[in-house]
Amino acid sequence: QVQLVESGGGSVQPGGSLRLSCVVSGFTFSNYHMSWVRQAPGKGLEWVSGINDGGTKTNVLDSVKGRFTVSRDNAKNTLYLQMNNLKSEDTAVYYCVKGIVTMDYWGQGTQVTVSS
Repeated sequence: QVQLVESGGGSVQPGGSLRLSCVVSGFTFSNYHMSWVRQAPGKGLEWVSGINDGGTKTNVLDSVKGRFTVSRDNAKNTLYLQMNNLKSEDTAVYYCVKGIVTMDYWGQGTQVTVSS
């Protein structure tokens, strides 16, 4: 069965860094584009970043451009999100998602809290 398991969330001060990881199983990871989506408290879902199946093309939300980097290791079935210079508005639950246009499987999410 398909599983996506995120880790790496936590509490950091503004300006800090975190690296989220998502280990997947149950499908051929290297065949699929992947996304990171977040949900801030009291708000809707917001797409953050996407990466193609080979890891050669990426895209990020304008508000995180220059601070967040998405990558993947297909040999390890793992998706990453490196987050630097975190701001309070980045506080959210971050989800690893299979797909970009059709998002058919989601992880359970990992909480990121940015606060002084």
